[in-house]
Amino acid sequence: MLLQKKITVATPGRSIIDITPHVKRFVSGGSVQIGLCNIYIHHTSASLFINENADRVVRDDLERFMSRLVRDGDPIFKHVDEGVDDMSAHVRSVLTATSLNIPITKGRCALGTWQGVFLWEHRAANHSRSITMTLLGE
Repeated sequence: MLLQKKITVATPGRSIIDITPHVKRFVSGGSVQIGLCNIYIHHTSASLFINENADRVVRDDLERFMSRLVRDGDPIFKHVDEGVDDMSAHVRSVLTATSLNIPITKGRCALGTWQGVFLWEHRAANHSRSITMTLLGE
């Protein structure tokens, strides 16, 4: 069985958005009992990750850490076509991930107890982000 769906997620600017419900609905709507769900974001200034979903402070800490690691407007960046957050958003994307694979067991996402799937918007302005989810299995 092979199933694919594209979704669009609106972001309010730099933020971390829980997309776990989208992924779980997609997986539960398929008839795959064992397999993989691949999630891919079609952008170079946003990314995906799996991390704790129980405490919102974790996401805030991740953003604070990334802001210290990759600063907007850093003078080493020459690519600033879309503003001071342009190149820093690309670097953030490279340091994280543009695709994820989640195992499917008994027709459900085999995430850990405290795990969630997140879209990380690296740009300061709001955007509309496209994500393709592909379910493969039997």
